[in-house]
Amino acid sequence: MAGTSILTAATHPEEMRAEVELRVGNASLRTTARTTPAGLVTAGLFVSAVLLSTAALVLAARRI
Repeated sequence: MAGTSILTAATHPEEMRAEVELRVGNASLRTTARTTPAGLVTAGLFVSAVLLSTAALVLAARRI
């Protein structure tokens, strides 16, 4: 194979992208993110599971 190729991840048809740039004084931070609807649903389920278990632990600790 002659030449070079750049390998990139295949994009999903429903992929969503975000880009944020934060500047404070002379410092700057730039970040990007990409996700799919299924990834957002999974993240939501994970967060709600963590919050539900935290609430259960707080209630249990208050009873002691």
